[in-house]
Amino acid sequence: MPLPIALAILAIPPGETPRRGATVLAGVVLTLLGELIRLWAVHHIGAISRTRSDRLGPLVQNGPFAIVRNPLYLGNIALWVGFALAARIVWLAPVIVVLLGAEYHAIVRWEESLLEARLGDAYRHYAARVPRWMPKGNRGARRDRGREIGSASSASSAVAIPWRDTLFSERGTLVAIAAGYVLLWLKR
Repeated sequence: MPLPIALAILAIPPGETPRRGATVLAGVVLTLLGELIRLWAVHHIGAISRTRSDRLGPLVQNGPFAIVRNPLYLGNIALWVGFALAARIVWLAPVIVVLLGAEYHAIVRWEESLLEARLGDAYRHYAARVPRWMPKGNRGARRDRGREIGSASSASSAVAIPWRDTLFSERGTLVAIAAGYVLLWLKR
């Protein structure tokens, strides 16, 4: 899905927005936020996030995975919406949310069935505690989640990888973001 979105962003002429600079800046900030979410998630899940096989690592319940079950996908959506805004194609942002949301929903359903089949109750308890997409807003849930994050079961679930390895794992995404902004700058 990202390739057609990238081609659309590069091919569609920029729209006229009343606050052109603010729209571009919002896009850049959203792209950076999306990548920061991805970096944080990869720091906790490691290179296993790059696979499309049914290979599983440990159940990651810490870092952003203690807040939502799919932070990498949320980061991706933020990245692409950010690119659409930076390109001043504001109408494309909700289209991207719908398209990627539908794609990731299908992927997540497959991943969740795999995780439940392989990890059983451990995954069911995690899924009952941590929302799939939207963080819980109440303070009590955050406080309870904080206790669970510090518990022995979550501490043994995964150990964050070194930041050097995180950046190495994310190098393709970082290069793609830089190339994307160079292409947007040339598009002007």
